[in-house]
Amino acid sequence: MSQATSPRVAQTRLARLPDGFGVRLDPRVRRFAAGRVLIGGSPTRMLKLAPAAASMIDGDFLKVVDSQTAVVARRLLDSGVGNPRPVVLPSMSDVTVVIPTKDNEAGLRRLLQALHGLEVIVVDDGSDTPIKTPERGKVRVLRHDVSRGPAAARNTGLRDASTEFVTFLDSDVVPRLGWLEAGLGHFSDPAVALVAPRIVALDPDNGALARYEHARSSLDLGRREAAVVAGSPVSYVPSAALLVRRHALEACGGFDESMQVAEDVDLCWRLQADGWRLRYEPIARVAHDHRTKFRSWITRKAFYGTGAAPLAARHPGSVPPMVMSIWTLLACLALATFTRVGVVGALLTQVATLVRLRRMFAELDQPTRIAAVLTAQGFAGGLWQVASAVCRHYWPVTVVASLFSSKVRRAVLAFAVAEGIWDWMGHREEGGIDPIRYVLYKRLDDLAYGAGLWKGAIDARDPSALIPDIRS
Repeated sequence: MSQATSPRVAQTRLARLPDGFGVRLDPRVRRFAAGRVLIGGSPTRMLKLAPAAASMIDGDFLKVVDSQTAVVARRLLDSGVGNPRPVVLPSMSDVTVVIPTKDNEAGLRRLLQALHGLEVIVVDDGSDTPIKTPERGKVRVLRHDVSRGPAAARNTGLRDASTEFVTFLDSDVVPRLGWLEAGLGHFSDPAVALVAPRIVALDPDNGALARYEHARSSLDLGRREAAVVAGSPVSYVPSAALLVRRHALEACGGFDESMQVAEDVDLCWRLQADGWRLRYEPIARVAHDHRTKFRSWITRKAFYGTGAAPLAARHPGSVPPMVMSIWTLLACLALATFTRVGVVGALLTQVATLVRLRRMFAELDQPTRIAAVLTAQGFAGGLWQVASAVCRHYWPVTVVASLFSSKVRRAVLAFAVAEGIWDWMGHREEGGIDPIRYVLYKRLDDLAYGAGLWKGAIDARDPSALIPDIRS
């Protein structure tokens, strides 16, 4: 699907941030050496600034006022230590809404009621009963005589749109007040091609499974704003609700119509490969009618898992179950033995890591503290990855190993409970699901996804999606 980048697109990406554009340091960023060294982002990295560049940051905020501040602002954004604070809002008349739909007339009517005043293109992807053009509103209906899938339906709407921006909304969502304005502002950065809102539950109180989905839906990427970058906690955004720069999407070929799952992930990564920036904006919210019937819910989770294999084929090395250093992995495995020797071994590997990091940061103030914080973060992150992979990506292997070893059974049980509780703590909300049922649903969620992952790898005869990225 990739196409050659046009000179216009390349020039747009190189254009500097406009005057008045702001960048605020992420609250989790640590500052050292009088603000000349910033450690943060996701994954964690260290950014060194020249004294003149550091002096441009007032407290935790930098405002673009000339070409020099624009360069520093871009560095903060691209390193992940800063978040954008745009000031210019494109006109709502520059937006076309594209709605792909199939056999969901009730959801479509509900959605159209929330889109007053916007130009809308409905793409009927082969519904059994053809959709009629609504009598009110600026709505056009295009139709596929036979279903070609949501990716093809979105591309049909994209080709028919003429505005500078296009927003894709599935027919099972309802945008909340202010969703479009919050997303549009990001396009004052000429390098941004795509912005996604937070996907929340339309009806979060319809039973225990609905409360779990409200807290842990695969579509909900959390409360924190972020750049969308492959390999980071927000490595993609779902296509249920997207706002895009039309010519950027056209230049990369739009959605891959051969993919029936994970076409949104593929699109994000192709845009990134073309040099575009992507943003996740949780202030903008779009409610989704989650699947809350157990059979359809667990089937959907397995379906998502089958997307890893085609992604691994298109983007080699992009979907490893774990990414960590060999020393962190050895420390985690040693600790999982629950033996004195294992604990000592884990401790020694972390001491070695701390010493190595301290040497790296020797020129900074408080090098021991910096090294200790990063060592602890790396080990905690490694433990979480191992626990998650054992219960999610590798559970068929885990089950077989547990049949033959009581130590493995104890380790798996500890991982399953600890990872589930840790995940609940990170996603719990007042009045939400209790931790016991949350952990139960989380484990079923992981079993379904892992089953789909293995099925996809076997069907493709390609184990790439199951191979971890272990670094020296």
